[in-house]
Amino acid sequence: MESEYNPPQDPLEVLHEDHEILVVNKPAGLLSVPGKGAHLADCLLARAQEVFPTALLVHRLDRDTSGVMVFGLSPHAQRHLGLQFEKRQVKKTYVARVWGQLSPKSGTVDLPLIVDWPNRPRQKVCHETGREAVTDWRVLRQNAGESRVRLMPRTGRSHQLRVHMLAMGHPILGDPLYATGAAAQYPRLMLHSEELRLRHPDGGAGMRFRARPPF
Repeated sequence: MESEYNPPQDPLEVLHEDHEILVVNKPAGLLSVPGKGAHLADCLLARAQEVFPTALLVHRLDRDTSGVMVFGLSPHAQRHLGLQFEKRQVKKTYVARVWGQLSPKSGTVDLPLIVDWPNRPRQKVCHETGREAVTDWRVLRQNAGESRVRLMPRTGRSHQLRVHMLAMGHPILGDPLYATGAAAQYPRLMLHSEELRLRHPDGGAGMRFRARPPF
């Protein structure tokens, strides 16, 4: 299961800021938003608001996932960006290291997901009651024991990439919830939000933000 909460104390890494949006590189191990209880109060939102008091949440990354996250700096920006996520207009690209060798080298996972209530926060595939979840994937390189893949979710379900890779028989390395045995023996979840493409809330210009994977 998930370990004790000891978030990294790295300074806030700002990738972009202007009058409407703030884009940061979230470290692995830090919650996006506060958890329940004072011991889970430290999070990326709180750290962002220390420096940018008007920062507002738009979307989340799992605690153990690193990479690009965007905040609105006004209610207008939060609404505008939120609608883009809701309407699946934001293009999200992740990089992951997964167990084993994927074959073929690219494809699409289309498996509906729902919370696994007795084991929450785990999610599971359920064809009866699950919500649509679709992920495109492409192998970047492989060796004997693992594959480095680019993951492009079309939907934004909780733990989507982690459960989809598990369902294919290739759990993401270091996953504290879904990997077992040797696949779990890594210092962190090997999942990183590499790129977000979205429209700027002021004028609608297309923008692209990237952060290199630290693994």
